[in-house]
Amino acid sequence: MRILIAMMKHETNTFSPIPADWQRFADWGAHFGEDARKAYEGTAMPMGAYIELAKSIGAEIVTPVAAEAMPSGLVTKEAYEKLSNAILDEVRNGVDAAMLDLHGAMVSEVTPDGEGTLLERMREIDPDLPIAVTLDLHCNLTDRMMENCTTLIGYKTYPHVDMYEVGTQIGQALLDTLDGKINPVMSWGNIPLLSQTLCQGTDDEPMATLIRLCKEAETEEGIIAATAFGGFALADIKQAGNSVIVVADGDQAKADAVRDRILAAAWERREDFIYKHTPLVDRVAEAKAIEEGPVILLDHADNCGSGGTQDVMTVIAEIHRQGLEDVAVGAVWDPGAVKEMQKAGVGSKVTLKLGGKLDMPSINEVGEPLEITGTVKVLTNGEWTVHGPMYTGVKVFMGPTAVLDTGKMEIVIVSNHHEPWDQGVFTSVGIQPEHKKYLVLKSRIHYRAGFAKLAKATLTLDGKGVTTSDNTLLDYKNVRRPIYPLDLINEA
Repeated sequence: MRILIAMMKHETNTFSPIPADWQRFADWGAHFGEDARKAYEGTAMPMGAYIELAKSIGAEIVTPVAAEAMPSGLVTKEAYEKLSNAILDEVRNGVDAAMLDLHGAMVSEVTPDGEGTLLERMREIDPDLPIAVTLDLHCNLTDRMMENCTTLIGYKTYPHVDMYEVGTQIGQALLDTLDGKINPVMSWGNIPLLSQTLCQGTDDEPMATLIRLCKEAETEEGIIAATAFGGFALADIKQAGNSVIVVADGDQAKADAVRDRILAAAWERREDFIYKHTPLVDRVAEAKAIEEGPVILLDHADNCGSGGTQDVMTVIAEIHRQGLEDVAVGAVWDPGAVKEMQKAGVGSKVTLKLGGKLDMPSINEVGEPLEITGTVKVLTNGEWTVHGPMYTGVKVFMGPTAVLDTGKMEIVIVSNHHEPWDQGVFTSVGIQPEHKKYLVLKSRIHYRAGFAKLAKATLTLDGKGVTTSDNTLLDYKNVRRPIYPLDLINEA
């Protein structure tokens, strides 16, 4: 048996000013052929799980591509075609099955449904090709995705620490299908709910209830997999929002019933999926009054892990103004500042106009640098390996990296965007986060994978950025209407 295993992932924020060009995928680490297998074999990723399953049955494994980019704006035509064509060419060469590690919120210059278009093209080449797919919890599920695969599942954790497990679950279902042990049928649906990522943590309500219902469904006879997707509201496409997919063994009616039960629970809790804001000045003052650290301060509106520019200085400026001490910031994107610090050298005192290099026209904001003085404390190449529970074993490339020490604040400055979901953001540059009073993280929920156990308290700081949770700032043009909370509707 010849099995195609590939990864092609991007979470597209259509409000982000940063294009997802080919270089952005290369910066993360884009791999082709045998290099793709070497990069992800043995990792806790869906692709790692697929490879182990294929090896267990003695299959021939082909890995045409494994590529991901940090969330940002539209995937360029060049990047999309380069990635998808690598997979399509291998389908043309002839394979018996495909196992794909996708995201579910890829929007390209070529298509608003990156994953659905890829799957449709694969089935155009081989209409009967058995295909298993893993998708991110923030997938915006579409008809095209559903109509062009055999089995499909999404993560049940946010932060995503179960990627290997769900890859194993759905990959095994595909192998069982090939062996004639099961006959998978799928049922899916969405509701008019555009929930916010900040309210989708799976340890929190309302998402915790939906995940519990999915797990309970999977204990029922004949249910192979059940997934509740939170969706990704920052991708302004028609089918953005909450959805559910259920895979059953031959019983369509049962799959439909489970789907409807979980969708009803999501709609009932729709108000809980919408974030409530607090003035930034008040939140920083609240943080200053906390005595014991580490205190995690989330600059969530500028989270590059949802497409933020990672150079908005609003939150950092307010922390600086109020004089918080013993602060570590992870991280600010400013390649130019890194170059200035490299030129000055370790130990030198520098004054920088830090951050604020990118305008954000979608929310009518221009970049505002923060003039700040400090000492160049550390310079590195920004490379390290994840040891935490999310992306375990994957190598990170932050690009040339520097640490600016202001006396009260140590700021990690990077050349490639990277969300701080692992302590390596700090430890790779010599900062011990467990000994800091405050940790400022440009993150939403993924920070929990590496930092939740450290926190004595956690506060969300409502700054500026294209990952804002304030819907009034976003001009939606393509999402289906009516949809809650953009429209106050009472019935799904």
